[in-house]
Amino acid sequence: MADDASSLFCPLEFRYGRPAVRALFDRGARLRRALAVEAALASTEAELGMIPAEAASAIRAAVEDGRVSLERVDELERSLQHDVMAIARALAEASGDGGRWVHYGSTSADITDTALALELRESADLLRADLTTLARALTALARAHRATPEVGRTHGQHGVPISFGYKMAVAAAEVVRQRVRLDELLPRLAVGKMAGAVGTGAGFGAQAAAVEDGVMRRLGLGADEAPTQIVGRDRIAEFTNWLALVAGTAERLATEVRNLQRTEIAEIAEPFDEAHQVGSSTMAQKRNPMLSENVSSLARLVRAFALPPLENMVQWHERDLANSANERIVLPHAILLTDDLLGKLTRVFAGLRVDPARMAAEIARSGGGAMTESLMLALTARGLARAEAHELLRRLTRDPATGPSLADRARADPEVARRLGPAEIDALLDPARYVEAAAAKTDRIVARLDRELAR
Repeated sequence: MADDASSLFCPLEFRYGRPAVRALFDRGARLRRALAVEAALASTEAELGMIPAEAASAIRAAVEDGRVSLERVDELERSLQHDVMAIARALAEASGDGGRWVHYGSTSADITDTALALELRESADLLRADLTTLARALTALARAHRATPEVGRTHGQHGVPISFGYKMAVAAAEVVRQRVRLDELLPRLAVGKMAGAVGTGAGFGAQAAAVEDGVMRRLGLGADEAPTQIVGRDRIAEFTNWLALVAGTAERLATEVRNLQRTEIAEIAEPFDEAHQVGSSTMAQKRNPMLSENVSSLARLVRAFALPPLENMVQWHERDLANSANERIVLPHAILLTDDLLGKLTRVFAGLRVDPARMAAEIARSGGGAMTESLMLALTARGLARAEAHELLRRLTRDPATGPSLADRARADPEVARRLGPAEIDALLDPARYVEAAAAKTDRIVARLDRELAR
């Protein structure tokens, strides 16, 4: 990052990204991870009698004492034109006589891919926490509005009532599924390698398996059981496609907020700081769903980042370098933006303003038209063929928002009146009664999600 803020050109440098995630991708943090891998290698080799114990101690001390500076690594890289060799040389310089054993038997990708696994594991921990927080905000809304009637919409048209709490339970369940997917893929993602130039481990001789096991044990990682010179890129492609799935979930939920906040509907609204926030430079009355729109915008970019890692699965023989440059851009950007949009979406739902009265008015605006299903089923149960009951209700709900209500039309219809009394019709057309099933289902979903989120 440039020292002069006025020279910054990437919005991630000044507009997007939370500090905890930025810290993961700080150049100093990345250097520390690479050095940790080198130290783990030296310690393991010393334990196996492959290098002197005092050499491993010197290398470990140089790492732990912070003797390897980013400035020195950069200086060496300008000369060597090789990032890992610059790290190895700088560490060797800082390790005294023990420096001759730095990087013994390994290749660059052993260091970089294993350090990347550490980075991805830390990223996954943060993203999992994001999903947990978002899911809890959604389940809180589900509990609070378990029986709040809201018209359900299909094809953008009134369908039948649901409860707003059920809508939130559906959203929470999807978010938790994304968390489950992360838990399932993490063992495939958090793997390194210490297997040398083409993945066979030949440089470590008879101790190859023990070296790799020891290094990964020290770092808390799994090992790629069948690498080439690099860890299999299907693992990273799976992760970035998971990020794309999360982005799809996020945009779906943000789009629901944006639609339900429209002036014509106005059933919910994302939080708005009335004391200070401005919605428009011209239209002072505006209360725009800017957070949700921002989530939608960033989610589209995260999904776009899923493509390069799929291309990176294709390597020439045991490896090429065509994946390297784009991974340096794709992974930090995709992770940073996913965390950013999940944080914003949590703010939306944690502070969501819900208007039950407006929801009730919207159901009433249909003149009872949104309640046809319960009436149709009751008529069928009282002896009318379902197809005939459907046709009768289709006729009774022509122009439902004008003229008499559906209740009045139903009472006046001979076919309905022969089978149902006025009190029964009123009960069947009561949205609060209709959403009792949704409320009960919401309770079951939330109870299950609470158990899942406790893990």
